[in-house]
Amino acid sequence: MSAPRWLTSEEQRVWRDFSAAIDMLRAHLETQLQRDAGMPTTYYSVLVALSEAPGRVLRMSDLALATRSSRSRLSHAVARMEANGWIRRETCPTDKRGAFAHLTDAGLRAIRDAAPGHVEAVREALFDALTPEQVRQLGEISKAITDRLTPACARAQAAESETATGSHGTVEPAADSRL
Repeated sequence: MSAPRWLTSEEQRVWRDFSAAIDMLRAHLETQLQRDAGMPTTYYSVLVALSEAPGRVLRMSDLALATRSSRSRLSHAVARMEANGWIRRETCPTDKRGAFAHLTDAGLRAIRDAAPGHVEAVREALFDALTPEQVRQLGEISKAITDRLTPACARAQAAESETATGSHGTVEPAADSRL
C-alpha cells in the first residue's frame, strides 16, 4: 500500500473553502425553495428533468441518472410528489420492473412557479459574486471534476442496478450513486 498523498497547505485551504462554498450554496438554495415554493431541491431537480424531457416523461432509471439520485431515494421523492399531484407513475408495458414518471399539469405549474425565485437565488448567490472570467473558469473546473467522477458514478449506478435486479448476488448496493 502506498503512502497517503496528503494535501499541501494551499490545497487544504482551497478544499475547505470550496467545501464551505458548496455547503453554503446548497443550504441557501434549499432554504429559498422550501420558503418560496414549498419544495426541497430534490423535488425541483426531478421536476426540471421531467419538464425538459420529450413528452414530459422519463423512465425512472433515466430520471435517477438525470438527477444523480439513487433509485431508492428517487422512488421516495416521486411517491411524495405523486401525493402532491405533480407526477404520475406508470408501469412499463414491456418491462414489469420498469416504470415511467410523467410530469402532470400541476407539476408543470409547480416548476414554473418555483423557477423565477430559484433562478434569482442562484444568480444572486453564485453568478453575481463572480466576474465573467471567473464564471468561465468555474465552468471549466466543474467540467474537469465531473469528467473525472463520471466513470465512478456510472460504476456505482451499474452496481446498484445489478443489486436491485439480482443480476449479481455478490454486489453490494451503492449507498448513493452521486459519489
